Amino acid sequence: MNTKAAYAVGGNAILAGISLMLVGILMFALNDAMGKWLVASFSVGQVLLIRSFGAFIVLGPMLAKRPAKALITVEKPHLQLARVIMATADTGLFYAAVIYLPLADVMTFYMAGPIYVAAISHFLLGERIGWRRWLAVAIGFVGVLVALRPSEAMLSWPSIFGLIGSLSFALSMVLGRVLRTTSDTTLVTWQTLGCLATGAVLSIGAWNTFDLQQLLAMLLLGVVSCSAHLMITRSLKLAPASVLAPLQYTLLLWAIVFGWMFFADFPDNQTLIGAAIIVMSGLFIFHRAKVKDQEPVVPNNSSHG
Repeated sequence: MNTKAAYAVGGNAILAGISLMLVGILMFALNDAMGKWLVASFSVGQVLLIRSFGAFIVLGPMLAKRPAKALITVEKPHLQLARVIMATADTGLFYAAVIYLPLADVMTFYMAGPIYVAAISHFLLGERIGWRRWLAVAIGFVGVLVALRPSEAMLSWPSIFGLIGSLSFALSMVLGRVLRTTSDTTLVTWQTLGCLATGAVLSIGAWNTFDLQQLLAMLLLGVVSCSAHLMITRSLKLAPASVLAPLQYTLLLWAIVFGWMFFADFPDNQTLIGAAIIVMSGLFIFHRAKVKDQEPVVPNNSSHG
């Protein structure tokens, strides 16, 4: 293969990776909007439980090809358990927050995830970051505070759910990096089982009857989320993370669009300012990671929706 052909193949792979990432993020945004719609009628536990069964519609064929030992025998079981707890908290708290807050408001908290990851990785993974990235982290936290509205809503439960959920999201990403030798199928399966078990407990005494259409919608929630996850995982094998990482911020754009279309919600100026600060800080952190030849984190192993 000549040099020109090699460049063409590489360019096509990167373009395919970018396309898969953008479609996967769009599907996650649709999934989040569906989740907000469903938790208006059903408890968080009920949605978690049934969506988990939906996810196994996608995971089932993948698991059938793998020996049971590959799922049961895992590295660092204590960290695997910690990741399952963080990923489950991430998903459950996201749903709890969107019951009361617009999609874009909750997504603003979650967009700070990569900023938290940069700070957490410094202490837990020993990944040293320089003063420029520390400054970006600090500015990102300012953006979170602006979006939190400390004068009026910082102590409201929905805001606390969003904040703790986004921290859980960041911790699950960091743990996913520690456990990167574990197959993606294994990580997602245990994460889904964690949501299923938590949903079963939380739905006790909080179970509402549903019709076939609502059941299918809750199952579709799991199918869409799992499919989006697989698209993003595949995209990371086709294109560099440094190219794909900034694209995750399109999720916030979709959250604003879908919030306006389906729920007549539109973020106010304070939320938009906070979101802009967070996005700019995150993009600078990605840029510095690329300059320092460190691949930035893309949330391919976690989905709050």
